[in-house]
Amino acid sequence: FKSSSSSSPQLMDAVMLQLTRARNRLTTPATMTLPELASSGLMKMFTPPLPGDVLVNFYINLSKLCLTVYQLHVLQPNTNKNFKPSGSSVLHNPGAMFELNNLKFEVSHVHKVECVVPWLNDTLVFFTISLQLCQQLKDKVRYGSCHYYESEMFNLTHRGRLEREQITGNRRRCSENLSISATS
Repeated sequence: FKSSSSSSPQLMDAVMLQLTRARNRLTTPATMTLPELASSGLMKMFTPPLPGDVLVNFYINLSKLCLTVYQLHVLQPNTNKNFKPSGSSVLHNPGAMFELNNLKFEVSHVHKVECVVPWLNDTLVFFTISLQLCQQLKDKVRYGSCHYYESEMFNLTHRGRLEREQITGNRRRCSENLSISATS
């Protein structure tokens, strides 16, 4: 992996983007529709499988691990006029409706359990500190490259002045030596 001063800001931006995404994943749980939840991997991880009238959702919200269990009730096929599918949400309320495999369901009960996981709070703090340190490093690289350029320009200018003085001094000495030798 090669790095240069021009690719450093892009690399730091990529690192900061991933840190921000990870932090946001902990602070803002993903929203899902009930059909998305019903067909997600969460429903397929149980052995034996969950009953068809139960949906579960696991997610992290800040420093809490959350489990939500939805008890469903199959709606009769002739229930078209009151059927309103629910949208995307972290927590669906009783009465929310959705359709899956040509069957219509309504959420009859919602049970939510939360468990505080202390190290998740530490993780959020570490993500925040990491983002701040990355920004500081990014600022230093940006400032440092400008400062480096300015110091190089100063050195070139200063070096040029010294070389001119040295050449002028050599000419002066040469002319003095010539005038001394011409008089003697």
